[in-house]
Amino acid sequence: MPRVVALLLAAGRGRRFGSDKRLARLPDGRGLLAASAERALQVFGEVHVLLRDEDDAQALGLPAACRIIRCREADQGMGHTLAAGIAVLLGRDAEAVAVLLGDMPWVSADSLQRLCSQATAERIVYPLHDGQRGHPVLFGRSFWPQLHGLRGDQGARALLQANSGACHGIVVDDPGVLRDVDRPEALL
Repeated sequence: MPRVVALLLAAGRGRRFGSDKRLARLPDGRGLLAASAERALQVFGEVHVLLRDEDDAQALGLPAACRIIRCREADQGMGHTLAAGIAVLLGRDAEAVAVLLGDMPWVSADSLQRLCSQATAERIVYPLHDGQRGHPVLFGRSFWPQLHGLRGDQGARALLQANSGACHGIVVDDPGVLRDVDRPEALL
């Protein structure tokens, strides 16, 4: 199995939610971000969580095994956040990075393992459920320089479009790959 490290994006403001959704409680009582991190730790030996400078990882309920990356430019958009994370990972020995979202705790461990098994340094791998592309997206190491150059709020969408021949959708029977939390009612 290729070595894949996880990059959990949690530096955004989530303004549509109305409060800090990272602290929002799931029906089982766990915090949203903490649950997402716990799921990542079930599959990945190395989980990096991107936070804003002022964030307190302990107050957010993050497990001690998570490695924290501070993103000073988080308010400038997801592109800046991704670039900050990749800057830290460039020195790591890994074939791919799984870019996970901090508001998606329902992705199954089986789906994550299946995606990792298909990752290579030259591929971009993502889940497909009911014909829709979901998260996380795994970027092979050859795409890390492009991720490092991202800016603004576009994230990696343009990178996916520019490298469509390297993209591999993996069909999964997991609605969790499509389920994120933008508003409080999505927690139910």
